[in-house]
Amino acid sequence: MPDIVLTRIDNRLIHGQVATQWCGVVGANLLLVANDAVSTDEFRQGLMNMAAPAYAQTRFFSIEKTINIIGKASANQHIAIICETPQDVLKLVEGGVPIKKVNIGNMHMADGKRQVATSVAVNDDDVACFKKLQDLGVELEIKRVPDTPAESIDKLFK
Repeated sequence: MPDIVLTRIDNRLIHGQVATQWCGVVGANLLLVANDAVSTDEFRQGLMNMAAPAYAQTRFFSIEKTINIIGKASANQHIAIICETPQDVLKLVEGGVPIKKVNIGNMHMADGKRQVATSVAVNDDDVACFKKLQDLGVELEIKRVPDTPAESIDKLFK
């Protein structure tokens, strides 16, 4: 069973908040970006590698590769999975990745989205994914950084 210490939705993926705050608090030594586009984008990978803390390794896997390989993780790997969207997290869970809790960090405003929390904007498809994750027994938490209180997840469903 992989030691997944954090699963975070953050459309910026690896950046300062993830690298300097979340990784240290949860004890992650492996940052796994599960994202089909980034898995083949060496430029974006390079930028994220520069932001990652020196004590953590990075991996950039497609959703399918993450599903297929996560079970082979070493017991010494304390994994932070970072996804861009709730759709990606849902695919991971439906594919058998043992995610128990999802931290919803940054989901920026875009066309067709509505702001529901400090740093979270959703559309109807996002909301449907969050409902499905809850139905699958996944706990949801809206929390931008570790030292701020969690916001009510009820905001997602209004």
